Parts: sequence; C-alpha cells; structure tokens
Amino acid sequence: MNKIEHIGIAVKDIEASNELFAKLFNKKHYKMEEVASEGVKTSFFQLGESKIELLEATREDSPIAKFIAKKGEGVHHIAFDVTDIHAEVERLKNEGFIVLNETPKKGADNKLVVFLHPKSTNGTLIELCQEII
Repeated sequence: MNKIEHIGIAVKDIEASNELFAKLFNKKHYKMEEVASEGVKTSFFQLGESKIELLEATREDSPIAKFIAKKGEGVHHIAFDVTDIHAEVERLKNEGFIVLNETPKKGADNKLVVFLHPKSTNGTLIELCQEII
C-alpha cells in the first residue's frame, strides 16, 4: 500500500456537508460524482496528498443509507492507494483478510476499488484503490 488515498465520511445532506467542510478546510470541493451502481453521490476535497470523500445515499437500500441508519453520520471507510489491486487482493486473502468484492469494481474518482470486511480489520471498513489508466 502506497498511502492513504482518502477517508470516506457518510453524510445525510451532501450540499450542507460541502458547506461545512469548505469552512473547515478553507477550500471548496473539487469534484462531485454519482456512482449509480452503489447508490451514492460523492464529493471530494483535496488535502495535501490525501482526500476527504463525502458520501450521500441516493437510494434507501444503498450501503451508505444502511450505514447512516445503523451508525449515523461519520467516518465510513479509509481508502489506501495500491499499485496492483489484483495482486494486493490475493496477498490480503492469503493473509486471512475477508475481501468483500474480489473482483475490483469501478468506483468514484476514476478508481478501481475493493473493500475488506471490517470483521477482519478491527472494525474498520478498508477500501483499496487503484487509478484506472
């Protein structure tokens, strides 16, 4: 793993949260994007080499809607940049981690993504990200 790529924060209202985080960071988000397959709208703030990703559910059965219903707004996941997502998935499976989607899928911000189950990572949802070339 190369670096923390971003921290994902589940929010109920992305527009209100964009205003809040713009005040906090003293800068505006640089990108908004919807990932229809995941039922989520995203907004990104760049902070040095890392990003903050705000996530708002676009449908009630989405993972973000379920997360907010169960835990409320807050940190949803930590994402790590990887060079070879396929090799990293195999390595982590061999180390005993539970992989939620072994086949990388297209995520926001031009990334292929794979998630590790929180049961195998001390309660934290981990996302692996690789830039789509």
